[in-house]
Amino acid sequence: MHITLIAGARPNFMKIAPLIKAIEADERVSYRLVHTGQHYDKNMSGMFFEELGIPAPDVNLGCGGGTQAEQTAHIMVAFEKDLMAHPTDVVLVVGDVTSTMACSIVAKKLNVKVCHVEAGIRSWDLTMPEEINRMVTDSLADYMFTTSEVANRNLVRFGASIQLPSKGRTDTTQIPSTPGEEGVCPKVWFVGNVMIDTLLANRERFRKPQIWGELQLREKEYIVMTMHRPANVDEENHLRALMEQIIINVHGLPIIFPIHPRTAKIFYNLWGDEKALAKRFPNLHIVEPMGYLEFNYLVDRAKAVVTDSGGITEETTVMGVPCITLRDNTERPETCTIGTNELIGTNPDAIKPALDVLFAGNWKKGAIPPLWDGHTAERIVEILAGLK
Repeated sequence: MHITLIAGARPNFMKIAPLIKAIEADERVSYRLVHTGQHYDKNMSGMFFEELGIPAPDVNLGCGGGTQAEQTAHIMVAFEKDLMAHPTDVVLVVGDVTSTMACSIVAKKLNVKVCHVEAGIRSWDLTMPEEINRMVTDSLADYMFTTSEVANRNLVRFGASIQLPSKGRTDTTQIPSTPGEEGVCPKVWFVGNVMIDTLLANRERFRKPQIWGELQLREKEYIVMTMHRPANVDEENHLRALMEQIIINVHGLPIIFPIHPRTAKIFYNLWGDEKALAKRFPNLHIVEPMGYLEFNYLVDRAKAVVTDSGGITEETTVMGVPCITLRDNTERPETCTIGTNELIGTNPDAIKPALDVLFAGNWKKGAIPPLWDGHTAERIVEILAGLK
């Protein structure tokens, strides 16, 4: 079995790393790594390759920048040439970025099997580009690997047959379902969360960032924040209201904000330069995007995380860190129903009540969803190796 692995953007790399490790440990499987170049900034891409031990890609297609349509087109043109020059048995895509969808379309048009890791995730919000990427990829995939029982149910609605682990990590029992409205019945396996493989494999390697000493941070006495979604950062009055509610309700604790480049531009247009921002919000500390090991060192020791990301809610669930998500929907509901995450919406008025619960010591403890155990990549590779 020869697999072409696709990595395009920062969220992909944490999912690709354990798959490479599992493939290299199985002589029945070989791989080629294609980096589409969707993210090309060193802090957003290169550093992750170094920290997670991902080998240099066999090719970097260099398809960064442009609008959604332009980037999709660039990736499809470049990957089509690459795939024709380097035939494979399966194209394996992860997550829900533009590269995931674009490479899936190319593979299917060239009659190559597509495997989707993190299939079945849904927010049911078509204003999110990621939701469209997920739906298109799942509709084309021949093999799908899911992270949760919720994702399983989402796929069953469209006629999938879910295979669940029974004895041990790789044995499966097929559960048939009635064909859904799309009439598509690909092979689906419930295997767990490959991103958690990376988290658990590297938790002992997390390293203290420079800001820890500079600010004399102490465990459980600071907040980590990330924010980048257009619904939160594009409208100035809304962004101002969100920030003010967060800052005035954290009881003076430091807020560490590794800022996305896109958000930084909007932020400084609103409040001026770093000096003006520091004067207005003395407990807000804006830093450059961090590498995986440093960022998760902060998250693991934070009192809480305030975010509008999806992947971070999975990591905080496993680390047992309270998470407040500024979104109206989530594609990872198990982080709320089982884990430590609470979805509070995008209304600034919802921030104070959530923080009041946190500071009163009444935040839910949470638990870890089934099969988020660090062995997901092994299960995936074992299944793929047995397909041919």
